[in-house]
Amino acid sequence: MTVKITEVARVAGVSASTVSRALRGRSGVSEDVRDEITRIAAELGYTASRYASSLASGRTSTVGVIAPYVGRWFFGHVLDAAEHELSAAGYDLLLYNVATDETRNRFFTRMPARKRVDAVLSLLIPTEEEADVLRSLGLPLGIVVGEPRPGFTTVGIDDHAGARLAVRHLVNLGHRRIGMLGTGPTAPMHWTTPLTRRAAYLDVLADAGIPYDPRLDLDGGYTVEGGERAMTELLAADNPPTAVFAQSDEMAMGALRALRRHRLRTPQDISIVGFDDHELAEVVGLTTVAQPVAEQGAELARLLLKQLASPSEPAPEYVEMPVRLVLRETTAPPRRDHD
Repeated sequence: MTVKITEVARVAGVSASTVSRALRGRSGVSEDVRDEITRIAAELGYTASRYASSLASGRTSTVGVIAPYVGRWFFGHVLDAAEHELSAAGYDLLLYNVATDETRNRFFTRMPARKRVDAVLSLLIPTEEEADVLRSLGLPLGIVVGEPRPGFTTVGIDDHAGARLAVRHLVNLGHRRIGMLGTGPTAPMHWTTPLTRRAAYLDVLADAGIPYDPRLDLDGGYTVEGGERAMTELLAADNPPTAVFAQSDEMAMGALRALRRHRLRTPQDISIVGFDDHELAEVVGLTTVAQPVAEQGAELARLLLKQLASPSEPAPEYVEMPVRLVLRETTAPPRRDHD
């Protein structure tokens, strides 16, 4: 026989709504009472119906995720960590893949997440118009990547400081001809990270009195293939760089592959520094700027859960994660004949 929530409430001597709040981890129930209700529910074999719970609470136990590049390493790791936290708390994820302008426009025009989710976690940096659409949902909103913005909780890193660490390291080693692999002067999907890292590259060159050479600033598309293609183009220049800052480890790995194919050595012939600390970065000895990718997704998921449990408590607007330079085998001073 199916045990009903009213039976648990009768045995525990509380109301059915208290049983519901206790078993869903909601606020307003002391830990002692919650433990007692959990024990009684287990003894009676009570299993909450998600549908009934949804009707009673007005909630869906679902968090919507907006993602532009699900197959990319960074986004995959953030999503995996967030899913782990949300799933442990009893929430499902509903993924909205907005990889093209068409799907993005359709999503924000129709807003299919309305009344289907309890919170939204975005891996996409919305325009201000799109942000207003999300705010109109009246739900907890979170972003991984980008700058702080009203109405959202953002978890991210200081991309400018991280990129400065990388380029400054190359300058300190004595390099004066430093290339960069990024996304070019504009970035797709209103993505600000490449622009911020590029600004840091330009700032460090200016601080060091190194003239900017646009021929050394190439679009690597944030992929291994793009990094290899851009590095091959740099090597074909009349005066190739002695060092390269790749805005992502995937591009840096592509650059290393291009160097191997040209029978050039790293760091003896060209130094390479990446960004991310991809799990393969240590395998290939890549010097890089490390960021806690998975922890950003996990932390944002925890903050959204906290807002769902305690809606009246103020949510942080921005949580910054640390970055650090990890020295490995792909950077060294330039060869003397490169002076």
